[in-house]
Amino acid sequence: MKILAVYSMKGGVGKTASAVNLAYWAARSGRRTLLIDLDPQGASSFYFRIKPSRKSWGKRFFKAYEELLQHIKASDYEHLDVIPAHLSFRHFDVLLNSLEKRRSRLKKILRGMKGEYDLVILDCPPSIGKLSESVFNAADRLLVPVIPTTLSERTFHQLLDFFEAEDYSRKKLLPFFSMVQQQKSMHRNTQSNLTNGKVRFLETSIPFSADVENMGEHRAPLDQFARSKPANQAYRQLWQEVESRL
Repeated sequence: MKILAVYSMKGGVGKTASAVNLAYWAARSGRRTLLIDLDPQGASSFYFRIKPSRKSWGKRFFKAYEELLQHIKASDYEHLDVIPAHLSFRHFDVLLNSLEKRRSRLKKILRGMKGEYDLVILDCPPSIGKLSESVFNAADRLLVPVIPTTLSERTFHQLLDFFEAEDYSRKKLLPFFSMVQQQKSMHRNTQSNLTNGKVRFLETSIPFSADVENMGEHRAPLDQFARSKPANQAYRQLWQEVESRL
């Protein structure tokens, strides 16, 4: 079983859209896939039409994998299950701070899924803290969407600095360009700057698209309502590239 985290310190970069579409394509490829929505906003759960538990259970999330099993829900797609987010997940940083071996806690719990799934995808909240560190430790690969703008470039370099300071392996990072508008000189220049940096970006980039914005209206992956559109084809290609790195 492999663990793929979709993570960014910055919000609004297409993180959840990427998690949803990659989970869909992973399942389509035949991998038994579990998407865990760690973001208390619950956007990826919403896209898959899955409602969270009415009862707060965030305090039990890191107790044992049996707790997670109780909250797994089937999606509308074969081979794809989801653990929906709950608002109580907003306390994860505080909760982890009170636990022993907090960096390895998530990894240990997810090991229990090994017999049930081939791939676990973590849709992470846009922050950096105890939960993020637990994710960095648990994930085999960290998929990082980066909009080719100055601010997004700065945020990405902050992530690289954090990895170096905390001795996390940069080899885990799989950055890719998201919401790209090639007609903008800033986007072209930023892509050029970053592709010549220390960390290699994936070849596939996701174009800016109104279809991605419409996922919230359709509450479905792109392939269900925009099959022939460039963004859908890009996400399919992105999955194929990511799969080859797992």
